[in-house]
Amino acid sequence: MTEHPEHVLPWGLLPDSAEVGPDGQLLVGGCDLADLVEEHGTPLFVYDEDQLRARCREAVAAFGDGVAYATKAFLCRAMARLVHEEGMHLDVASGGEMHVALSAGVPADRLVLHGNNKSDEELIRAREVGVGRIVVDSFDEIDRLERLHDAEASAGRDPVVPKVLLRITPGVEAHTHEFVMTGQDDSKFGFGLKVGDAARAVERASASPAVELVGLHAHIGSQVFVAGFYEQAVEALAPFVAECGLPELSIGGGIGVAYVEGEEAPSIAEWGDVVRRACDAVGITARVSAEPGRAIAAAAAVTVYRVGTIKEVPGIRTFVACDGGFIDNPRPALYGSGYETFLPRAVTAPRTETVRLVGKHCESGDVLVAEARVPEGLEVGDLIATPVTGAYGRSMGSNYNLLHRPAVVFASGGRSRLVIRRETDDDLLATDVG
Repeated sequence: MTEHPEHVLPWGLLPDSAEVGPDGQLLVGGCDLADLVEEHGTPLFVYDEDQLRARCREAVAAFGDGVAYATKAFLCRAMARLVHEEGMHLDVASGGEMHVALSAGVPADRLVLHGNNKSDEELIRAREVGVGRIVVDSFDEIDRLERLHDAEASAGRDPVVPKVLLRITPGVEAHTHEFVMTGQDDSKFGFGLKVGDAARAVERASASPAVELVGLHAHIGSQVFVAGFYEQAVEALAPFVAECGLPELSIGGGIGVAYVEGEEAPSIAEWGDVVRRACDAVGITARVSAEPGRAIAAAAAVTVYRVGTIKEVPGIRTFVACDGGFIDNPRPALYGSGYETFLPRAVTAPRTETVRLVGKHCESGDVLVAEARVPEGLEVGDLIATPVTGAYGRSMGSNYNLLHRPAVVFASGGRSRLVIRRETDDDLLATDVG
């Protein structure tokens, strides 16, 4: 193993409830991670439930009624219920996310439906159940909504007229990974402001009997560390917002979170302050909302793995293989995202050695942490964990190599509850018709 200067895991990357147990082990929500693994196996996602609730309340305080949790970050029925209980709406980006939210008992009028290529089936379902807002992303989508409206009228039924926002591309390039930039002119999302599509979309939607245009929406990207980019977006949108005079404006989501030592990110409250001051400065009087996802879920969770193989390549590096990989966290492979590592049995131990933490998949790119700091004495069978894994891990996961997707546990007050069970071999056959 390569020697590294002493580094203790930055405590601020752990969930709010993190504490050191009597034997130096990590507790989350008052629960010993080793005990949770004994019950549920590995890999395992462990969420601090109280932190999830606290971030939801922070979002409501920062943006008011209408602020929506971006469910693509992480969703299951327990998460949908939790978010709804704490006063947030839910931003769903597919028929599947909509179905999970509805099955959790979330009222349809608390849902906001997104997507750059919504199908007829998704729009039909959204209209039938009475989704609160549909964020229209293209002229083709307006065509689809008008066809559905006309078909109902032709059948002698009173057509459903959903409330909609138009997604506007403001031409702001947030400094983030190019795969998650969405506000620039060259984007698959929304109506371009600079090219005039936004104005044409407002004109058409305003005249259409198939929709009730109530506002505008903009989203500049994900994992944005500089709140000032939202000021730029507001300034770019301000003349158009004033011209339209619509009652609602959503600034989208995307505020970043710290994943590794040395990173800093604005809080939800700080982000809300920046957006509101920017809107006040340019005279925007519309109700302003937002759609945080990562900022709600990411830092609330850790993922726990078990070490299965340690392979030292003399003079090069040491590979530590765990029982997960990019099926439970594809972000390092997709975006080169960085993470920290620690041993749950010794969370405050100096991490004096550097290894490469890899998964068990048939790809050389299956790397979870390229330069993973660990304490001396790491052994096969040890538990090893990565913090800040509550967003875009389980939700972006897959069954590559037909491995089972991990279980998810919520912990609070010394008690835990299983909210997603681990998949089984039979689950892998559930859609296989032979």
